[in-house]
Amino acid sequence: MTDSYTPPAVWTWDKSNGGKFASTNRPIAGATHDKPLQVGKHPLQLYSLATPNGVKVTVLLEELLAAGHSGAEYDAWLINIGEGDQFGSGFVEVNPNSKIPALMDHSTTPPTRVFESGAILLYLAEKHGGAFLPADPSLRAECLSWLFWQMGSAPYLGGGFGHFYAYAPEKWEYPIDRFAMETKRQLDVLDRALAERTYLTGDDYTIADIAIWAWYGQLVLGRLYSAAEFLDVASYKNVMRWAEAIDARPTVQRGRMVNRAFGEPETQLHERHDASDFETKTQDKIGDASS
Repeated sequence: MTDSYTPPAVWTWDKSNGGKFASTNRPIAGATHDKPLQVGKHPLQLYSLATPNGVKVTVLLEELLAAGHSGAEYDAWLINIGEGDQFGSGFVEVNPNSKIPALMDHSTTPPTRVFESGAILLYLAEKHGGAFLPADPSLRAECLSWLFWQMGSAPYLGGGFGHFYAYAPEKWEYPIDRFAMETKRQLDVLDRALAERTYLTGDDYTIADIAIWAWYGQLVLGRLYSAAEFLDVASYKNVMRWAEAIDARPTVQRGRMVNRAFGEPETQLHERHDASDFETKTQDKIGDASS
Protein backbone atom coordinates (compact mmCIF):
# COMPACT_ATOMS: atom_id res chain seq x y z
CA MET A 1 0.00 0.00 0.00
CA THR A 2 1.81 3.08 -1.24
CA ASP A 3 -0.99 5.65 -1.22
CA SER A 4 -2.32 6.87 2.11
CA TYR A 5 -6.04 7.27 2.65
CA THR A 6 -7.59 10.06 4.66
CA PRO A 7 -11.17 9.26 5.69
CA PRO A 8 -13.69 11.99 4.88
CA ALA A 9 -15.56 13.79 7.64
CA VAL A 10 -18.74 11.90 6.70
CA TRP A 11 -18.55 8.53 4.96
CA THR A 12 -20.71 7.93 1.85
CA TRP A 13 -21.32 4.67 0.06
CA ASP A 14 -19.50 4.04 -3.21
CA LYS A 15 -21.22 1.11 -4.94
CA SER A 16 -18.29 0.67 -7.30
CA ASN A 17 -15.83 -0.08 -4.50
CA GLY A 18 -17.24 -3.32 -3.09
CA GLY A 19 -15.40 -6.06 -4.97
CA LYS A 20 -16.88 -9.40 -5.98
CA PHE A 21 -19.79 -9.33 -3.54
CA ALA A 22 -20.70 -5.65 -3.82
CA SER A 23 -24.29 -6.51 -4.77
CA THR A 24 -24.83 -8.43 -1.52
CA ASN A 25 -23.90 -5.55 0.77
CA ARG A 26 -25.37 -2.12 1.44
CA PRO A 27 -25.36 0.29 4.38
CA ILE A 28 -29.11 0.08 5.11
CA ALA A 29 -31.49 -2.69 6.19
CA GLY A 30 -34.95 -3.66 5.01
CA ALA A 31 -36.51 -5.26 1.95
CA THR A 32 -35.78 -4.16 -1.59
CA HIS A 33 -38.62 -6.07 -3.23
CA ASP A 34 -41.79 -7.99 -2.46
CA LYS A 35 -41.22 -11.75 -2.42
CA PRO A 36 -43.12 -14.06 -0.06
CA LEU A 37 -41.33 -17.15 1.18
CA GLN A 38 -42.42 -20.62 0.17
CA VAL A 39 -43.65 -22.99 2.87
CA GLY A 40 -43.43 -26.78 2.57
CA LYS A 41 -45.06 -29.71 4.35
CA HIS A 42 -42.86 -29.90 7.46
CA PRO A 43 -43.08 -27.70 10.57
CA LEU A 44 -39.41 -26.70 10.19
CA GLN A 45 -38.80 -24.40 7.24
CA LEU A 46 -35.18 -23.46 6.53
CA TYR A 47 -34.20 -20.63 4.20
CA SER A 48 -30.50 -20.80 3.48
CA LEU A 49 -27.47 -21.25 1.24
CA ALA A 50 -24.61 -23.73 1.72
CA THR A 51 -22.07 -21.23 3.01
CA PRO A 52 -20.41 -22.25 6.29
CA ASN A 53 -23.18 -20.60 8.30
CA GLY A 54 -25.82 -22.42 6.30
CA VAL A 55 -24.00 -25.75 6.48
CA LYS A 56 -24.04 -25.62 10.29
CA VAL A 57 -27.82 -25.90 10.36
CA THR A 58 -28.31 -28.52 7.66
CA VAL A 59 -25.63 -30.71 9.24
CA LEU A 60 -27.39 -30.52 12.62
CA LEU A 61 -30.77 -31.29 11.06
CA GLU A 62 -29.33 -34.35 9.31
CA GLU A 63 -27.64 -35.41 12.56
CA LEU A 64 -30.93 -35.10 14.45
CA LEU A 65 -32.78 -37.17 11.86
CA ALA A 66 -30.08 -39.86 11.90
CA ALA A 67 -30.33 -39.96 15.70
CA GLY A 68 -34.05 -40.74 15.44
CA HIS A 69 -35.58 -37.31 16.02
CA SER A 70 -38.39 -37.44 13.47
CA GLY A 71 -39.52 -33.95 14.48
CA ALA A 72 -36.41 -32.61 12.78
CA GLU A 73 -37.80 -33.27 9.29
CA TYR A 74 -37.52 -30.08 7.35
CA ASP A 75 -38.00 -28.25 4.09
CA ALA A 76 -34.94 -26.34 2.89
CA TRP A 77 -35.39 -23.49 0.43
CA LEU A 78 -32.54 -21.89 -1.47
CA ILE A 79 -31.78 -18.24 -0.72
CA ASN A 80 -29.35 -17.13 -3.41
CA ILE A 81 -27.57 -14.19 -1.83
CA GLY A 82 -25.79 -13.38 -5.10
CA GLU A 83 -29.20 -12.62 -6.62
CA GLY A 84 -30.46 -10.62 -3.64
CA ASP A 85 -32.99 -13.17 -2.34
CA GLN A 86 -32.07 -12.16 1.23
CA PHE A 87 -33.59 -8.74 0.59
CA GLY A 88 -37.03 -10.09 -0.32
CA SER A 89 -39.87 -9.03 1.96
CA GLY A 90 -40.62 -12.55 3.18
CA PHE A 91 -37.03 -13.27 4.13
CA VAL A 92 -36.61 -9.92 5.89
CA GLU A 93 -39.67 -10.78 8.00
CA VAL A 94 -37.86 -13.91 9.23
CA ASN A 95 -34.43 -12.29 9.51
CA PRO A 96 -34.37 -8.48 9.70
CA ASN A 97 -30.57 -8.72 9.33
CA SER A 98 -30.91 -10.18 5.78
CA LYS A 99 -28.33 -12.92 6.35
CA ILE A 100 -28.68 -16.66 5.89
CA PRO A 101 -29.67 -18.97 7.50
CA ALA A 102 -33.14 -18.28 8.86
CA LEU A 103 -35.62 -20.77 10.31
CA MET A 104 -39.37 -20.79 10.84
CA ASP A 105 -40.87 -23.35 13.22
CA HIS A 106 -44.55 -23.81 12.38
CA SER A 107 -45.11 -26.30 15.20
CA THR A 108 -45.65 -23.36 17.59
CA THR A 109 -48.53 -20.88 17.75
CA PRO A 110 -47.69 -18.38 16.47
CA PRO A 111 -44.81 -19.75 14.38
CA THR A 112 -41.38 -19.10 15.85
CA ARG A 113 -38.70 -17.34 13.83
CA VAL A 114 -35.04 -17.94 14.61
CA PHE A 115 -32.15 -16.13 12.96
CA GLU A 116 -28.37 -16.23 13.51
CA SER A 117 -26.87 -19.67 12.95
CA GLY A 118 -25.71 -20.12 16.54
CA ALA A 119 -29.19 -19.35 17.84
CA ILE A 120 -30.69 -21.83 15.38
CA LEU A 121 -28.30 -24.59 16.51
CA LEU A 122 -29.15 -23.99 20.16
CA TYR A 123 -32.88 -23.78 19.44
CA LEU A 124 -32.91 -27.06 17.52
CA ALA A 125 -30.78 -28.87 20.09
CA GLU A 126 -33.03 -27.79 22.95
CA LYS A 127 -36.20 -28.51 20.97
CA HIS A 128 -35.06 -32.10 20.52
CA GLY A 129 -34.35 -32.90 24.13
CA GLY A 130 -30.88 -31.44 24.36
CA ALA A 131 -29.49 -33.52 21.51
CA PHE A 132 -25.84 -32.72 20.74
CA LEU A 133 -25.84 -30.49 23.82
CA PRO A 134 -24.25 -31.75 27.06
CA ALA A 135 -26.58 -32.26 30.03
CA ASP A 136 -23.83 -31.75 32.61
CA PRO A 137 -23.81 -28.03 33.52
CA SER A 138 -20.02 -27.71 33.30
CA LEU A 139 -19.83 -29.45 29.93
CA ARG A 140 -22.81 -27.45 28.67
CA ALA A 141 -20.98 -24.25 29.62
CA GLU A 142 -17.89 -25.49 27.77
CA CYS A 143 -19.98 -26.30 24.70
CA LEU A 144 -21.68 -22.91 24.68
CA SER A 145 -18.36 -21.15 25.24
CA TRP A 146 -16.96 -22.77 22.10
CA LEU A 147 -20.18 -22.09 20.17
CA PHE A 148 -19.98 -18.39 21.00
CA TRP A 149 -16.23 -18.41 20.36
CA GLN A 150 -17.03 -19.43 16.80
CA MET A 151 -19.69 -16.78 16.38
CA GLY A 152 -17.26 -14.10 17.54
CA SER A 153 -14.15 -15.42 15.78
CA ALA A 154 -15.31 -16.46 12.33
CA PRO A 155 -15.99 -12.89 11.10
CA TYR A 156 -12.22 -12.36 11.26
CA LEU A 157 -11.79 -15.45 9.09
CA GLY A 158 -14.59 -14.76 6.61
CA GLY A 159 -15.16 -11.02 6.47
CA GLY A 160 -11.53 -10.32 7.31
CA PHE A 161 -9.08 -12.84 5.89
CA GLY A 162 -11.38 -14.36 3.27
CA HIS A 163 -12.46 -11.01 1.93
CA PHE A 164 -9.03 -9.46 1.57
CA TYR A 165 -7.24 -12.65 0.48
CA ALA A 166 -9.79 -13.93 -2.02
CA TYR A 167 -12.44 -11.34 -2.88
CA ALA A 168 -11.19 -7.77 -2.53
CA PRO A 169 -10.73 -5.98 -5.88
CA GLU A 170 -7.04 -5.45 -5.09
CA LYS A 171 -4.52 -7.39 -3.01
CA TRP A 172 -3.24 -5.30 -0.10
CA GLU A 173 -0.47 -6.61 2.13
CA TYR A 174 -1.51 -4.98 5.39
CA PRO A 175 -5.06 -6.39 5.74
CA ILE A 176 -4.03 -9.82 4.41
CA ASP A 177 -1.19 -9.99 6.94
CA ARG A 178 -3.41 -8.69 9.75
CA PHE A 179 -6.19 -11.21 9.20
CA ALA A 180 -3.89 -14.11 8.29
CA MET A 181 -2.19 -13.59 11.64
CA GLU A 182 -5.53 -13.67 13.46
CA THR A 183 -6.76 -16.72 11.53
CA LYS A 184 -3.59 -18.62 12.39
CA ARG A 185 -3.95 -17.60 16.04
CA GLN A 186 -7.48 -18.99 16.02
CA LEU A 187 -6.29 -22.25 14.43
CA ASP A 188 -3.67 -22.48 17.17
CA VAL A 189 -6.38 -22.01 19.82
CA LEU A 190 -8.28 -24.94 18.31
CA ASP A 191 -5.18 -27.07 17.86
CA ARG A 192 -4.17 -26.69 21.49
CA ALA A 193 -7.69 -27.52 22.70
CA LEU A 194 -7.98 -30.58 20.45
CA ALA A 195 -4.61 -31.91 21.61
CA GLU A 196 -6.31 -32.88 24.87
CA ARG A 197 -9.70 -34.13 23.70
CA THR A 198 -11.49 -35.84 20.83
CA TYR A 199 -14.03 -33.06 20.36
CA LEU A 200 -14.12 -29.50 21.61
CA THR A 201 -16.25 -30.32 24.64
CA GLY A 202 -14.56 -33.64 25.42
CA ASP A 203 -15.52 -37.11 24.26
CA ASP A 204 -18.89 -36.16 22.78
CA TYR A 205 -19.65 -34.49 19.47
CA THR A 206 -21.81 -31.38 20.01
CA ILE A 207 -23.27 -28.35 18.30
CA ALA A 208 -19.98 -26.58 19.05
CA ASP A 209 -18.11 -29.01 16.82
CA ILE A 210 -20.71 -28.61 14.08
CA ALA A 211 -20.49 -24.82 14.17
CA ILE A 212 -16.71 -24.66 14.27
CA TRP A 213 -16.18 -27.42 11.71
CA ALA A 214 -18.33 -25.58 9.16
CA TRP A 215 -15.75 -22.78 9.16
CA TYR A 216 -12.41 -24.01 10.44
CA GLY A 217 -12.78 -27.66 9.50
CA GLN A 218 -13.60 -26.77 5.94
CA LEU A 219 -10.77 -24.24 5.93
CA VAL A 220 -8.13 -26.84 6.79
CA LEU A 221 -9.72 -29.31 4.35
CA GLY A 222 -9.02 -26.81 1.57
CA ARG A 223 -12.59 -25.73 0.85
CA LEU A 224 -12.41 -22.06 1.79
CA TYR A 225 -10.63 -19.33 -0.17
CA SER A 226 -8.01 -21.72 -1.71
CA ALA A 227 -5.87 -20.70 1.24
CA ALA A 228 -4.79 -24.02 2.78
CA GLU A 229 -1.19 -23.77 1.60
CA PHE A 230 -0.92 -20.06 2.38
CA LEU A 231 -2.03 -20.67 5.97
CA ASP A 232 0.03 -23.88 6.33
CA VAL A 233 -3.04 -25.66 7.65
CA ALA A 234 -1.28 -29.06 7.65
CA SER A 235 0.79 -27.89 10.60
CA TYR A 236 -2.35 -27.89 12.79
CA LYS A 237 -2.37 -31.65 13.15
CA ASN A 238 -5.01 -31.89 15.87
CA VAL A 239 -7.39 -29.69 13.90
CA MET A 240 -6.78 -31.80 10.79
CA ARG A 241 -7.53 -35.03 12.66
CA TRP A 242 -10.74 -33.58 14.09
CA ALA A 243 -11.81 -32.06 10.75
CA GLU A 244 -11.29 -35.29 8.82
CA ALA A 245 -13.21 -37.35 11.38
CA ILE A 246 -16.22 -35.04 11.22
CA ASP A 247 -16.02 -34.80 7.43
CA ALA A 248 -16.35 -38.59 7.19
CA ARG A 249 -19.78 -38.60 8.85
CA PRO A 250 -22.55 -39.36 6.30
CA THR A 251 -24.76 -36.81 8.04
CA VAL A 252 -22.15 -34.11 7.44
CA GLN A 253 -21.79 -35.12 3.81
CA ARG A 254 -25.55 -34.81 3.34
CA GLY A 255 -25.71 -31.53 5.22
CA ARG A 256 -23.06 -30.01 2.95
CA MET A 257 -25.21 -30.76 -0.10
CA VAL A 258 -28.39 -28.98 1.02
CA ASN A 259 -29.03 -25.50 -0.41
CA ARG A 260 -25.84 -25.85 -2.41
CA ALA A 261 -25.85 -23.93 -5.70
CA PHE A 262 -22.17 -24.26 -6.61
CA GLY A 263 -19.60 -27.00 -7.10
CA GLU A 264 -20.09 -30.26 -8.97
CA PRO A 265 -23.71 -31.03 -9.95
CA GLU A 266 -23.77 -34.23 -7.90
CA THR A 267 -23.01 -32.21 -4.75
CA GLN A 268 -25.84 -29.72 -5.30
CA LEU A 269 -29.27 -30.20 -3.72
CA HIS A 270 -30.83 -26.78 -4.20
CA GLU A 271 -33.92 -27.68 -2.17
CA ARG A 272 -34.50 -30.49 0.30
CA HIS A 273 -38.00 -31.66 1.21
CA ASP A 274 -37.50 -35.39 1.85
CA ALA A 275 -34.64 -37.75 2.64
CA SER A 276 -35.05 -39.35 -0.77
CA ASP A 277 -34.09 -36.05 -2.42
CA PHE A 278 -30.42 -36.88 -1.88
CA GLU A 279 -30.82 -39.81 -4.26
CA THR A 280 -33.19 -38.30 -6.81
CA LYS A 281 -33.07 -34.49 -6.79
CA THR A 282 -29.39 -33.49 -7.01
CA GLN A 283 -28.61 -31.30 -9.99
CA ASP A 284 -26.95 -34.10 -11.95
CA LYS A 285 -30.10 -36.24 -11.58
CA ILE A 286 -32.42 -33.40 -12.56
CA GLY A 287 -30.22 -32.71 -15.58
CA ASP A 288 -30.32 -36.35 -16.64
CA ALA A 289 -34.10 -36.46 -16.23
CA SER A 290 -34.66 -33.38 -18.34
CA SER A 291 -32.29 -34.32 -21.17
